Amino acid sequence: MTAALTPSVDTAPRARPEPPVRPEFEGPLAPLEGIAPQQPLPLFARVWQQQAVRRLAILAVLAVLWELLARWQNNDLLLPTFVQTARALVEGLASGELLAKAAISLSVLLKGYLAGIAGAFVLTTLAVSTQFGRDLLSTLTAMFNPLPAIALLPLALLWFGLGQGSLVFVLVHSVLWPLSLATYAGFQGVPETLRMAGRNYGLTGIRYVLQILVPAALPSILSGLKIGWAFAWRTLIAAELVFGASSGKGGLGWYIFQNRNELYTDKVFAGLALVILIGLLVETLGFHTLERLTVRRWGVQR
Repeated sequence: MTAALTPSVDTAPRARPEPPVRPEFEGPLAPLEGIAPQQPLPLFARVWQQQAVRRLAILAVLAVLWELLARWQNNDLLLPTFVQTARALVEGLASGELLAKAAISLSVLLKGYLAGIAGAFVLTTLAVSTQFGRDLLSTLTAMFNPLPAIALLPLALLWFGLGQGSLVFVLVHSVLWPLSLATYAGFQGVPETLRMAGRNYGLTGIRYVLQILVPAALPSILSGLKIGWAFAWRTLIAAELVFGASSGKGGLGWYIFQNRNELYTDKVFAGLALVILIGLLVETLGFHTLERLTVRRWGVQR
Protein backbone atom coordinates (compact mmCIF):
# COMPACT_ATOMS: atom_id res chain seq x y z
CA MET A 1 0.00 0.00 0.00
CA THR A 2 1.33 3.35 -0.95
CA ALA A 3 0.84 6.51 1.09
CA ALA A 4 -1.08 9.37 -0.52
CA LEU A 5 1.05 12.21 -1.65
CA THR A 6 0.07 15.52 0.03
CA PRO A 7 1.35 18.87 -1.20
CA SER A 8 3.58 20.67 1.22
CA VAL A 9 2.22 23.91 2.69
CA ASP A 10 4.56 26.79 3.42
CA THR A 11 3.58 28.11 6.88
CA ALA A 12 6.44 30.58 7.26
CA PRO A 13 5.29 34.20 7.66
CA ARG A 14 5.92 36.39 4.70
CA ALA A 15 7.31 39.88 5.04
CA ARG A 16 4.91 42.66 4.06
CA PRO A 17 6.16 45.02 1.41
CA GLU A 18 7.03 48.46 2.64
CA PRO A 19 4.85 51.28 1.30
CA PRO A 20 6.57 53.55 -1.17
CA VAL A 21 8.08 56.69 0.25
CA ARG A 22 6.89 59.74 -1.60
CA PRO A 23 9.21 62.73 -1.78
CA GLU A 24 8.14 65.83 0.09
CA PHE A 25 7.07 68.80 -1.94
CA GLU A 26 7.17 72.39 -0.75
CA GLY A 27 5.81 75.13 -2.95
CA PRO A 28 6.07 78.87 -2.43
CA LEU A 29 2.89 80.72 -1.42
CA ALA A 30 1.42 83.10 -3.90
CA PRO A 31 1.78 86.74 -2.90
CA LEU A 32 -1.31 88.54 -1.58
CA GLU A 33 -0.74 91.34 -4.07
CA GLY A 34 -1.27 94.20 -1.64
CA ILE A 35 -4.36 92.76 0.08
CA ALA A 36 -4.23 93.01 3.87
CA PRO A 37 -4.56 89.55 5.49
CA GLN A 38 -6.92 90.95 8.13
CA GLN A 39 -9.15 93.96 7.77
CA PRO A 40 -10.67 95.60 10.86
CA LEU A 41 -14.43 95.91 11.01
CA PRO A 42 -15.94 99.36 10.59
CA LEU A 43 -16.52 101.34 13.76
CA PHE A 44 -20.30 100.98 13.56
CA ALA A 45 -20.07 97.19 13.21
CA ARG A 46 -17.73 96.94 16.22
CA VAL A 47 -20.03 99.10 18.34
CA TRP A 48 -23.14 97.21 17.22
CA GLN A 49 -21.60 93.90 18.32
CA GLN A 50 -21.92 95.03 21.93
CA GLN A 51 -25.09 93.65 23.52
CA ALA A 52 -25.54 96.70 25.74
CA VAL A 53 -25.58 98.99 22.69
CA ARG A 54 -28.23 96.90 20.97
CA ARG A 55 -30.40 96.89 24.08
CA LEU A 56 -30.06 100.63 24.50
CA ALA A 57 -31.09 101.09 20.87
CA ILE A 58 -34.22 99.00 21.45
CA LEU A 59 -35.07 101.01 24.57
CA ALA A 60 -34.54 104.27 22.69
CA VAL A 61 -36.92 103.18 19.92
CA LEU A 62 -39.55 102.19 22.49
CA ALA A 63 -39.14 105.53 24.27
CA VAL A 64 -39.65 107.45 21.02
CA LEU A 65 -42.76 105.42 20.19
CA TRP A 66 -44.09 106.04 23.70
CA GLU A 67 -43.52 109.79 23.39
CA LEU A 68 -45.23 109.97 20.00
CA LEU A 69 -48.21 107.91 21.16
CA ALA A 70 -48.65 109.99 24.31
CA ARG A 71 -48.51 113.25 22.36
CA TRP A 72 -51.05 111.90 19.90
CA GLN A 73 -53.30 110.78 22.77
CA ASN A 74 -52.92 114.21 24.44
CA ASN A 75 -54.28 113.07 27.79
CA ASP A 76 -51.82 113.08 30.70
CA LEU A 77 -54.31 111.31 32.97
CA LEU A 78 -54.47 108.25 30.73
CA LEU A 79 -50.96 108.19 29.28
CA PRO A 80 -48.24 110.63 30.33
CA THR A 81 -45.38 111.27 27.97
CA PHE A 82 -42.01 109.63 28.31
CA VAL A 83 -40.48 112.95 29.37
CA GLN A 84 -43.04 113.39 32.17
CA THR A 85 -42.49 109.82 33.38
CA ALA A 86 -38.71 110.23 33.30
CA ARG A 87 -39.02 113.49 35.29
CA ALA A 88 -41.21 111.77 37.90
CA LEU A 89 -38.76 108.86 38.09
CA VAL A 90 -35.77 111.16 38.58
CA GLU A 91 -37.60 113.20 41.23
CA GLY A 92 -38.65 110.04 43.08
CA LEU A 93 -35.11 108.69 43.06
CA ALA A 94 -33.65 112.04 44.10
CA SER A 95 -36.04 112.38 47.03
CA GLY A 96 -35.26 108.82 48.15
CA GLU A 97 -38.90 107.74 48.17
CA LEU A 98 -38.60 105.31 45.28
CA LEU A 99 -35.32 103.92 46.58
CA ALA A 100 -36.90 103.24 49.98
CA LYS A 101 -39.88 101.50 48.37
CA ALA A 102 -37.59 99.42 46.16
CA ALA A 103 -35.46 98.41 49.15
CA ILE A 104 -38.55 97.18 51.01
CA SER A 105 -39.74 95.13 48.05
CA LEU A 106 -36.31 93.65 47.33
CA SER A 107 -35.77 92.65 50.96
CA VAL A 108 -39.06 90.72 50.99
CA LEU A 109 -38.29 89.24 47.58
CA LEU A 110 -34.87 88.02 48.69
CA LYS A 111 -36.34 86.16 51.66
CA GLY A 112 -38.96 84.37 49.59
CA TYR A 113 -36.58 83.68 46.71
CA LEU A 114 -33.92 82.08 48.89
CA ALA A 115 -36.51 80.02 50.76
CA GLY A 116 -37.93 78.81 47.44
CA ILE A 117 -34.45 77.84 46.19
CA ALA A 118 -33.79 75.87 49.38
CA GLY A 119 -37.12 74.04 49.09
CA ALA A 120 -36.54 73.22 45.42
CA PHE A 121 -33.08 71.85 46.21
CA VAL A 122 -34.49 69.57 48.91
CA LEU A 123 -37.28 68.28 46.67
CA THR A 124 -35.04 67.60 43.67
CA THR A 125 -32.39 65.94 45.83
CA LEU A 126 -35.04 63.56 47.17
CA ALA A 127 -36.35 63.01 43.64
CA VAL A 128 -32.98 61.88 42.24
CA SER A 129 -32.21 59.76 45.30
CA THR A 130 -35.39 57.79 46.00
CA GLN A 131 -38.49 56.58 44.19
CA PHE A 132 -40.67 58.15 46.88
CA GLY A 133 -39.00 61.51 46.21
CA ARG A 134 -39.78 61.25 42.50
CA ASP A 135 -43.41 60.45 43.21
CA LEU A 136 -43.60 63.27 45.74
CA LEU A 137 -42.13 65.84 43.34
CA SER A 138 -44.32 64.82 40.39
CA THR A 139 -47.47 64.85 42.54
CA LEU A 140 -46.80 68.19 44.21
CA THR A 141 -45.81 69.95 40.99
CA ALA A 142 -48.89 68.62 39.20
CA MET A 143 -51.06 69.93 42.06
CA PHE A 144 -49.54 73.31 42.87
CA ASN A 145 -47.63 74.50 39.80
CA PRO A 146 -50.82 75.47 37.88
CA LEU A 147 -52.14 77.31 40.95
CA PRO A 148 -51.50 81.09 40.75
CA ALA A 149 -49.49 82.36 43.69
CA ILE A 150 -51.69 85.44 44.11
CA ALA A 151 -54.70 83.13 44.65
CA LEU A 152 -53.09 81.93 47.89
CA LEU A 153 -52.82 85.45 49.30
CA PRO A 154 -56.19 85.37 51.15
CA LEU A 155 -55.18 82.13 52.89
CA ALA A 156 -51.74 83.54 53.61
CA LEU A 157 -53.34 86.55 55.32
CA LEU A 158 -55.41 84.23 57.50
CA TRP A 159 -52.45 82.03 58.41
CA PHE A 160 -49.64 84.57 58.78
CA GLY A 161 -51.49 87.84 59.40
CA LEU A 162 -50.70 91.33 58.14
CA GLY A 163 -46.94 91.00 57.91
CA GLN A 164 -44.14 89.96 55.65
CA GLY A 165 -44.84 86.30 56.33
CA SER A 166 -47.83 86.37 53.97
CA LEU A 167 -45.77 87.86 51.16
CA VAL A 168 -42.91 85.43 51.73
CA PHE A 169 -45.35 82.51 51.59
CA VAL A 170 -46.71 83.42 48.16
CA LEU A 171 -43.19 84.13 46.92
CA VAL A 172 -42.01 80.68 47.98
CA HIS A 173 -44.95 79.17 46.12
CA SER A 174 -44.13 81.12 42.94
CA VAL A 175 -40.44 80.09 42.99
CA LEU A 176 -40.56 76.53 44.31
CA TRP A 177 -42.40 74.65 41.58
CA PRO A 178 -40.91 76.05 38.34
CA LEU A 179 -37.41 75.83 39.80
CA SER A 180 -38.00 72.25 40.94
CA LEU A 181 -39.25 71.19 37.51
CA ALA A 182 -36.34 72.86 35.69
CA THR A 183 -33.75 71.44 38.08
CA TYR A 184 -35.16 67.92 37.94
CA ALA A 185 -35.33 68.07 34.13
CA GLY A 186 -31.67 69.11 34.11
CA PHE A 187 -30.77 66.23 36.42
CA GLN A 188 -32.59 63.80 34.12
CA GLY A 189 -30.54 65.04 31.17
CA VAL A 190 -27.16 64.34 32.77
CA PRO A 191 -25.25 61.81 30.60
CA GLU A 192 -24.93 58.31 31.95
CA THR A 193 -21.14 58.43 31.64
CA LEU A 194 -20.97 61.22 34.21
CA ARG A 195 -23.28 59.29 36.50
CA MET A 196 -21.08 56.20 36.20
CA ALA A 197 -17.98 58.29 36.91
CA GLY A 198 -19.57 59.60 40.09
CA ARG A 199 -20.52 56.10 41.22
CA ASN A 200 -17.02 54.81 40.45
CA TYR A 201 -15.64 57.46 42.80
CA GLY A 202 -18.03 56.29 45.47
CA LEU A 203 -20.17 59.45 45.50
CA THR A 204 -23.62 59.05 46.97
CA GLY A 205 -26.36 61.24 48.38
CA ILE A 206 -25.69 64.95 48.68
CA ARG A 207 -22.08 64.64 47.46
CA TYR A 208 -23.26 62.93 44.29
CA VAL A 209 -25.79 65.69 43.67
CA LEU A 210 -23.40 68.58 44.34
CA GLN A 211 -20.34 67.24 42.52
CA ILE A 212 -21.92 65.44 39.54
CA LEU A 213 -25.52 66.46 38.89
CA VAL A 214 -25.45 70.17 39.72
CA PRO A 215 -22.48 71.13 37.46
CA ALA A 216 -23.83 69.06 34.56
CA ALA A 217 -27.38 70.41 34.92
CA LEU A 218 -26.35 74.02 35.56
CA PRO A 219 -27.88 75.43 32.32
CA SER A 220 -31.30 74.07 33.29
CA ILE A 221 -30.85 75.25 36.87
CA LEU A 222 -30.01 78.77 35.70
CA SER A 223 -33.08 78.77 33.46
CA GLY A 224 -35.20 77.73 36.44
CA LEU A 225 -33.65 80.46 38.58
CA LYS A 226 -34.49 83.10 35.96
CA ILE A 227 -38.06 81.84 35.61
CA GLY A 228 -38.45 81.72 39.40
CA TRP A 229 -37.08 85.26 39.73
CA ALA A 230 -39.53 86.59 37.13
CA PHE A 231 -42.47 84.81 38.78
CA ALA A 232 -41.48 86.04 42.23
CA TRP A 233 -40.93 89.65 41.15
CA ARG A 234 -44.29 90.05 39.43
CA THR A 235 -46.07 88.11 42.18
CA LEU A 236 -44.62 90.46 44.80
CA ILE A 237 -45.73 93.59 42.93
CA ALA A 238 -49.21 92.14 42.42
CA ALA A 239 -49.42 91.07 46.06
CA GLU A 240 -48.43 94.54 47.24
CA LEU A 241 -51.09 96.05 45.00
CA VAL A 242 -53.73 93.84 46.64
CA PHE A 243 -52.23 93.44 50.09
CA GLY A 244 -50.95 96.97 50.54
CA ALA A 245 -48.45 97.92 53.21
CA SER A 246 -46.75 95.33 55.39
CA SER A 247 -46.25 96.37 59.02
CA GLY A 248 -46.81 99.99 58.02
CA LYS A 249 -44.25 99.77 55.20
CA GLY A 250 -45.19 99.50 51.55
CA GLY A 251 -43.02 98.56 48.61
CA LEU A 252 -43.17 99.47 44.94
CA GLY A 253 -46.57 97.87 44.46
CA TRP A 254 -48.01 99.99 47.27
CA TYR A 255 -46.36 103.08 45.78
CA ILE A 256 -48.09 102.40 42.45
CA PHE A 257 -51.42 101.75 44.18
CA GLN A 258 -51.28 104.95 46.23
CA ASN A 259 -50.45 107.18 43.27
CA ARG A 260 -53.15 105.54 41.18
CA ASN A 261 -55.70 106.50 43.85
CA GLU A 262 -54.40 110.07 43.86
CA LEU A 263 -54.43 110.19 40.02
CA TYR A 264 -50.67 110.83 39.74
CA THR A 265 -50.36 108.83 36.55
CA ASP A 266 -46.83 109.96 35.86
CA LYS A 267 -45.74 108.56 39.24
CA VAL A 268 -47.60 105.33 38.50
CA PHE A 269 -45.62 104.96 35.28
CA ALA A 270 -42.44 105.92 37.14
CA GLY A 271 -43.04 103.07 39.59
CA LEU A 272 -43.68 100.65 36.74
CA ALA A 273 -40.53 101.88 34.98
CA LEU A 274 -38.48 101.21 38.10
CA VAL A 275 -39.91 97.68 38.29
CA ILE A 276 -38.79 97.12 34.69
CA LEU A 277 -35.36 98.65 35.30
CA ILE A 278 -34.74 96.43 38.33
CA GLY A 279 -35.70 93.40 36.22
CA LEU A 280 -33.26 94.44 33.49
CA LEU A 281 -30.45 95.01 35.98
CA VAL A 282 -30.95 91.64 37.66
CA GLU A 283 -31.09 89.89 34.29
CA THR A 284 -28.03 91.67 32.86
CA LEU A 285 -25.74 92.07 35.85
CA GLY A 286 -26.87 88.97 37.68
CA PHE A 287 -27.88 86.03 35.51
CA HIS A 288 -25.95 86.97 32.36
CA THR A 289 -22.76 87.46 34.39
CA LEU A 290 -23.29 84.12 36.12
CA GLU A 291 -23.84 82.37 32.79
CA ARG A 292 -20.73 83.97 31.30
CA LEU A 293 -18.58 82.87 34.23
CA THR A 294 -19.92 79.31 34.35
CA VAL A 295 -21.75 77.51 31.57
CA ARG A 296 -20.51 79.63 28.65
CA ARG A 297 -16.95 79.60 29.93
CA TRP A 298 -17.12 75.83 30.34
CA GLY A 299 -18.53 75.36 26.85
CA VAL A 300 -21.77 73.84 28.11
CA GLN A 301 -23.93 76.58 26.59
CA ARG A 302 -23.47 78.74 23.50
